[in-house]
Amino acid sequence: MLGTEVFARCFAETIGEEGGFSADPDDPGNWSGGAIGLGACRGTKFGISAAAYPGLDIASLSLADAKAIYARDYWAPIEGDKLPPALAMLVFDAAVNDGVGAAARWLQAAVGVATDGVIGPATLAAVAARHNDLLALCATFQAARLAALPADARFLSGWRLRICRIALAAGGLLNAD
Repeated sequence: MLGTEVFARCFAETIGEEGGFSADPDDPGNWSGGAIGLGACRGTKFGISAAAYPGLDIASLSLADAKAIYARDYWAPIEGDKLPPALAMLVFDAAVNDGVGAAARWLQAAVGVATDGVIGPATLAAVAARHNDLLALCATFQAARLAALPADARFLSGWRLRICRIALAAGGLLNAD
């Protein structure tokens, strides 16, 4: 499976989890200052939040704009084209939802390398060494992601469901190398 095909599939799954425009004032991600009441409540659209992109006109964001942001700011930093497709889907979704650094650290912990938050040659080599144990690696990654969920009762159930749905989608890519 080519990298562009994998990205397209990963993007489709993650964007399906992110949804359209929301300007819920009780969600800190919707505020340009990153906290409730700080800055302007510009909202979130396609998972692109005012907190992460305070200067962006969130309400006017197109799907194509979001895809370009995802490719540049999430797929490229996680080295998505160099990861096995199933693992790429999990790490990509985590990067979008939890931040690139957190996703990288969970992957690094799962493969037993230094957790510096940057997926580089050492991380990629450790992933490659686990190629025959990919299902266990994916499960370890997802377990770390679940364990790190904040206890915010309002969103916790939805975050758990997202992680499970992404895992099911990634399962369809386990033999896609």
